[in-house]
Parts: sequence; C-alpha cells; structure tokens
Amino acid sequence: MTEVANKKTLFPHKLLSLFMLMLWLLITNSISPGQWILGAILAWGIPYLTQSFWPQSMVLSSPLLATRFVGLVLWDIIIANMQVALLILGPRQKLQPAFMKVPLELKQDFTITLLANTISLTPGTVTVDLQMDEGYLLVHGLHVTDIEAAIAGIKSRYEAPLKEIFECSTR
Repeated sequence: MTEVANKKTLFPHKLLSLFMLMLWLLITNSISPGQWILGAILAWGIPYLTQSFWPQSMVLSSPLLATRFVGLVLWDIIIANMQVALLILGPRQKLQPAFMKVPLELKQDFTITLLANTISLTPGTVTVDLQMDEGYLLVHGLHVTDIEAAIAGIKSRYEAPLKEIFECSTR
C-alpha cells in the first residue's frame, strides 16, 4: 500500500455519509434533532472507522447518471417481480433456467461488487460466482430464452452505466 492509502481522512466518503444520514432518517421515520445528531454520528463514524477496508476511494463521476441508474434498477426490480410471479403462478410452462458467463469490462472491486449485487437484486437472476482471473461473473437466470441477449442486456443496462459512473475517472 502506498503512504496515501494508509492516511486516514476525516471525511473519507462524503456521498456515502450523506446517503447514510438520509437513510437513517427514513428508517427512524423522524426528523427530530436527536435523530439528526445520532444519524450524523453514524454516517460519519462508520465510513471513518471502515475506510481502511476500502481498497480504493469511491469516486462518483456522474451523479445524474447515478440517479437514473438507481431509478432503472428499481424499475427493473418491479418489472422482474411481476415477470417471476407470472412464471411461477401463471399457466404451466417450462422454465428455461440457464447459467451465463458475463464477461467483465469493470476493473474496480467496488464496481464489480455493485454489478453483482444489482444482478442479484433483480428477481429471477442471481450472481453465483466471480472469476477475476478469467474476467467474468457467473449468473443464473430463472428463465432465459436467449443467453446472448440476456448477457447483452446485463452489460448495457447495468455494467455500462456503472463503468461510466464509477470508473470513468480511472481511465
């Protein structure tokens, strides 16, 4: 590790801290001064105390794209829930489960983790394995009629925006 990586900063992940504070206020369903203070302490303290576990700092190069990405993922979760419900509860049809090797263009561990979690959050798909040496994610789909199209969908809907949001500045 370099000397810069070992140096602790007072506010290591400002956006994460802001997100954590807002999440705390939503979870507690209160905007009382006490909740603001407790939320601020947690939102600062957790990233501060865990910063040595983060191999690289999280740089958000496009906040607007990040907001659109979160909206897209939430929309995909809603649609996938309905699709899975129809597959499971609907007329009897044969499911076509499949394993897919999704080649990775992402380089940072944090961004790869976000991609793997995004895939697993979407009902009907789950990230099974990561092969860093070979550069792919192994993904299982509940009903996949076209493996190449499914891989292309994951890469265009999730991987490309994540690369632009978090890895654009590392090129």
